[in-house]
Amino acid sequence: MEYESKLIPVLREGIDVIRMVFFKKLKLHLPRKYPHKDSSYINYLAGAVINEVFGSQNPAEPFAGFARENKFFIKLELKNIATDLPEMRIPLTDALRVQFLCDYQEGIDSSHILTQAREQGILMLDRDAPLPAKFMALVRRLGASFDLITQP
Repeated sequence: MEYESKLIPVLREGIDVIRMVFFKKLKLHLPRKYPHKDSSYINYLAGAVINEVFGSQNPAEPFAGFARENKFFIKLELKNIATDLPEMRIPLTDALRVQFLCDYQEGIDSSHILTQAREQGILMLDRDAPLPAKFMALVRRLGASFDLITQP
């Protein structure tokens, strides 16, 4: 039990690293699709897309208002993740599955997030659920490549 109580926070930190990598990728990708929008808009859109993928909408203003006003573009970007950023499918698949397992251990049903990711073409169904060590190795490799963490 103590092992699980220490493992879940570490796995959740790994999920956050994947979210940050995804944010950085979106910040590079979205300005090409929305050249007329400023960096603030791009940051808000990237954040809203990530929140939608991971099922963690921000109820605080101005984030909630942005999400309401830009629902069309958020949904459009969700639909295009698999084709626009195919290199993110493996990390997102693994992070979403690990999030589901962590949530399950804490009594939270987040299966709808996996269903949504499958419907959007993000979730790779033929990929095995990651074991903690493999997931954390992926997190360390990606995090280091984006200067988010340093390799041990």
